[in-house]
Amino acid sequence: MPHVVQFPGPRRVELVETDAAPLGPGEVRVATWYSGISAGTELTAYRGTNPYLTSTWDADARLFVPGTPSFGYPVVGWGYSEVGQVVEVAKDVMAPGVGDLVHGIWGHRSDAVLPASALAWRVLPDGADPLLGTFARVGSIALNAVLAADVRLGEQVAIFGQGVIGLLATRLATLSGARVLAVDAQPARLEVARRFGAAEGVDARREGGAGRRIRELTGGGADSAIELSGVDAALHEAVRSVVVEGLVAASGFYQGGASNLRLGEEFHHNRVRIVASQIAGVPAGLGGRWDQPRLVRTVLGQLLSGAVDGRALVTDVVDAPRVAEVFERLDSGDPAMLQALLRFDAAPRSAA
Repeated sequence: MPHVVQFPGPRRVELVETDAAPLGPGEVRVATWYSGISAGTELTAYRGTNPYLTSTWDADARLFVPGTPSFGYPVVGWGYSEVGQVVEVAKDVMAPGVGDLVHGIWGHRSDAVLPASALAWRVLPDGADPLLGTFARVGSIALNAVLAADVRLGEQVAIFGQGVIGLLATRLATLSGARVLAVDAQPARLEVARRFGAAEGVDARREGGAGRRIRELTGGGADSAIELSGVDAALHEAVRSVVVEGLVAASGFYQGGASNLRLGEEFHHNRVRIVASQIAGVPAGLGGRWDQPRLVRTVLGQLLSGAVDGRALVTDVVDAPRVAEVFERLDSGDPAMLQALLRFDAAPRSAA
């Protein structure tokens, strides 16, 4: 029987049996090898803080409004960083073919039926490390943030939050020619950031704030900042860190209020620009040239070439039945955990 991960309630997660979906015209069946866990978005469902669980998303008005929540518990099949092998194709499907290794978004489930058109351009090349495919989505989020911050050769950029996406952003900004100042509260993550190209590591807990320290290290402020921790206090320090008329890309998934974001201070007096970066769209002005497939292709090119060391970010590969342990560690803020991957039965044991 196929299995799927579900959240039956806040801070509860389990792997349960599910029915196998039938294969229809134009579809393929994928046996999942690995599924990456997002320490940001997925924790909002695990903790019960996701706004979709507490209010209604009005897609026409583009507003969250009071009413019946858009979805409730059990939350089934979250996940957006999967790799698996095509094991069955409909008669009318030309590509991908049986045996192809593909990456995509189908959630933490052992078996998925998907449109062939959604996977035809997501086939990993022969000999590719299958674990690298799990970084396609998170890497796209990181690249989208770097593009939103308008990072350019010779500029200085402060990147707040050195989790998986923050570290990927640090590497991608470095490859873009920027001098990166990495900010985090975990010394171990700052060390990884240095290995990923950061010129400086700044302790987020330092007296006087990280923003002030960045202004000292840059001689007056960073040209731009990227905030990826989803913490309002970090967003405030990002605002404090940039030059007059500097740019801040707010890329974290912020939960609740923002009492630490004081817009009457540096934001107002330094005329700082804050833009939202969210993977549903590319930055304004780039829509004619960039889209999500281009983000994915660009990131995967860097991963497969070795310019971005995705393997260095994988700290845990855990058999899917132990999913509860993984979420408990992520929820506790375990500093030793970066990218955790669930391994399903179809995965070859020698691959990780």
